[in-house]
Amino acid sequence: KAKAEGRKIVAIGTTSVRTLESAVNRETGLLEAKASATNLFITPGFEFRIVDQMLTNFHTPESTLLVLVSAFAGREHILAAYRHAVEERYHFFSYGDATFLK
Repeated sequence: KAKAEGRKIVAIGTTSVRTLESAVNRETGLLEAKASATNLFITPGFEFRIVDQMLTNFHTPESTLLVLVSAFAGREHILAAYRHAVEERYHFFSYGDATFLK
């Protein structure tokens, strides 16, 4: 309903991104309620169907989570954000600072 009304879908964390993108019907674009596991591995080139924006931590280098956020926001954009975070001494990983991506 939110997408049909033109509202943005904001995922809080990469697990939520994978969950939502796994639950969307690729033909209709609608979320389907289901109880299942996912093996979705999001890499650059992935077509996001439901998530428009994301709040997430600064992830470890060479992690699959860094690959996911790069797929979402673009590698160069993420690298620039991470350079800024290092320069400004942001905290990384699970108990660190967060970033809002759109």
